[in-house]
Amino acid sequence: FERSFNERETTRWMRENWQKSFFIALAYVVLIFGAQYFMKERRGYKLRKPLALWSLGLALFSAIGTHRSWKYMVSVLSTSGFKQSVCDQDFYASPISKFWAYLFALSKVLELGDTVFIVLRKQKLIFLHWYHHIVTLIYCWYAYKDMVPGSGWFTVMNFSVHMFMYSYYSVRAAGFRVPRFIAMAITTLQILQMLIGLMVNILLIFWMEDEVCPATWSNALFSTLMYLSYLVLFCNFFFKAYLTSTQKSKGE
Repeated sequence: FERSFNERETTRWMRENWQKSFFIALAYVVLIFGAQYFMKERRGYKLRKPLALWSLGLALFSAIGTHRSWKYMVSVLSTSGFKQSVCDQDFYASPISKFWAYLFALSKVLELGDTVFIVLRKQKLIFLHWYHHIVTLIYCWYAYKDMVPGSGWFTVMNFSVHMFMYSYYSVRAAGFRVPRFIAMAITTLQILQMLIGLMVNILLIFWMEDEVCPATWSNALFSTLMYLSYLVLFCNFFFKAYLTSTQKSKGE
């Protein structure tokens, strides 16, 4: 089914409809803050079992996507080298990865459901959470319609981190206690993902004039600003969630 997947049709559809990601993002914001207002005077739902199943499903999806994406990236690295892996556009057309490249873009709509659980369970909804969901959705649809160079690295990193992240969420939702260092390690992986994303974009800018690297300034600028904002926000989250709280607990 991977080989028979028609990426030309999906690329054409995305070029004609990628702007709909803005409307999806707007609907998402209205829904989550409307639901948050609705839940203001109500008791939060537990939703442990649905959340565990939801997270487990996304963890399994991410694990398969990680396996297939890495298989393609390793093939490119071993046959064409690192530069080609960065400048590559065939990630969207290769028999190995084309199906998962499309599912990856669509999954950014599905992942908006994470926020529904946060709101209905009356947990704290931070800016980082809903901001990165919105921007990632818009960027992934934008990148897919242009077959943006560097997306192979962006996708394989995101799949890999999400495999661990959603596994952690599913275990937590199932009621098991997870050591604090696991959460710290996952956030560290997310920060590392943003640093590598910035490195890839810097390389794309340097190699932009080469015929083998069909990057554009608009693509590189969008992606660079996205990863830079994520890096700042995730570092801030790490500091507040782990370092500040640790200092406070020692001072008590």
